[in-house]
Amino acid sequence: MRENLVTYGFDEIFDPEARERYEHERAMLLRYNDPSMSWEERHAMLPQLVAECGEGTNAAAPLYIGRGSNIRLGRKVFINSGSALDGGAPITIGDYTLIAPGVQVLTVTHPVDPMARQRCAFQAAPITIGQNVWIGAGVIICAGVTIGDHSVIGAGSIVTRDVPSCVLAAGNPCRVVRQLDPPDMATLYAEREKR
Repeated sequence: MRENLVTYGFDEIFDPEARERYEHERAMLLRYNDPSMSWEERHAMLPQLVAECGEGTNAAAPLYIGRGSNIRLGRKVFINSGSALDGGAPITIGDYTLIAPGVQVLTVTHPVDPMARQRCAFQAAPITIGQNVWIGAGVIICAGVTIGDHSVIGAGSIVTRDVPSCVLAAGNPCRVVRQLDPPDMATLYAEREKR
């Protein structure tokens, strides 16, 4: 994680332009999370909240986003209610990935050293979630983590290290429980593509 770490100073987070971007994003999220908004209205608004939003991607409200300009969502991703994406560094979520309620994707961290904590506001490292991944309810994904294609992360897990492709992983800290059979890529997405 350390080689991809981005450091933000206190002067950067209190910069008037940064504050204006934050206020704009906050106002959009308030609208997005308004209970009177229809599913269709939210679907149309989601691409305005993130840098990239693939076709057929949806996110249920409430949705919490920080620095959406660093977030890229693939095709036909579904993010369930109460999830949080904190894009202090890039977040990439691959095609057909399913994210259950209450998941936190957190690129931001703080220095462990008490002196360093007083010199920088926060640090961030990218998070990459592959395609066709299922993230269970209440999972926390920490800064700098990559989760491989077709893997499953069990509910309530705290993911602090990379997870390879085609595995079931769970726990605190999250560990590989077992290997999964790789899917037949020729037919994997055939049903979803009909919709």
